[in-house]
Amino acid sequence: MLLPSVRSKKTTAVGIPTVDLSMERSELSELVVKACEQHGIFKVVNHGVPKRVILRLEEEGNRFFSRPVSEKLQAGPATPFGYGSRNIGSHGDNGDLEYLLLHTNPLSISQSSKTISEDPTEFSCAVNEYIEAAREVACEILELVAEGLWIPDRLALSRLIRDAHSDSVLRLNHYPATAKGKGDPSQVLPSNNVGFGEHSDPQILTILRSNDVSGLQISTHDGLWIPVPPDPSEFVVMVGDSLQALTNGRFRSVRHRAVTNGSKSRMSMMYFGAPAPNSWIRPLPVLLSPHQRPLYKPFTWAQYKQAAYSLALRHTRLDLFKAQDAPLLISASP
Repeated sequence: MLLPSVRSKKTTAVGIPTVDLSMERSELSELVVKACEQHGIFKVVNHGVPKRVILRLEEEGNRFFSRPVSEKLQAGPATPFGYGSRNIGSHGDNGDLEYLLLHTNPLSISQSSKTISEDPTEFSCAVNEYIEAAREVACEILELVAEGLWIPDRLALSRLIRDAHSDSVLRLNHYPATAKGKGDPSQVLPSNNVGFGEHSDPQILTILRSNDVSGLQISTHDGLWIPVPPDPSEFVVMVGDSLQALTNGRFRSVRHRAVTNGSKSRMSMMYFGAPAPNSWIRPLPVLLSPHQRPLYKPFTWAQYKQAAYSLALRHTRLDLFKAQDAPLLISASP
């Protein structure tokens, strides 16, 4: 299955903002809110995560994905946690990838590590250290969002993913080089094969880091697919469906996909910040007014997750929770 080739005619006019987290805080909160409103995605630099923490997890991921298939299969099938290949979801979305999905609970990681690594302790330590760092970045951004939106409780959003029962997950996606692309560059296949199909993330916030191989693309309002240049020193931050609901549609979750590179393998590491299963997600009252009704009915994260994973990736799943008298948001793109 091939995706339409990327149309580059207008790509230079669409920039993905880069936010320097070392900037003065009041200006920083304004920039973060603006990026979430206008793009649903931005990059962060000076995020404070030590390079060794990032490279340690990347090395563990590369070590696992380079193992023989028979050994990797011992860590699967992903139900939902563990090792998976090609099949992205229970409803049959396929892509040219393999992955590891881990719950961020340390006990769950410890148990999963026994079938993933020959050194479970080292793997667990690398994963836990990275998760802690990524969570801090996510919480910092959510607290900046609260400040920029003038929410009285600065922790109103970050508290959801700091919850001891948070349903946050870590996912490592590996997109292998195509067979023809491993040798003569003239034999490289077109880099428009499906790696991971079009979707938005259902959680609150995604913190993504990839190696120096391209593949991530986002959709614009008019349906153009824009490549996101990779930079291993930066994190890509994406608004999820739940944050769209919490902000009553002021922020829009970003539609994105991954295409395979052809000649080089790509690995991405995503921290998906999510609330506890029984947490209620509803538009924050401070963001409503007598003239602005809630766009979404209240729902728990467990309810939304169940609905989200029962539909094909390409569907705009928040429409299932539209308030009865709310206008329909026609565009599925951010």
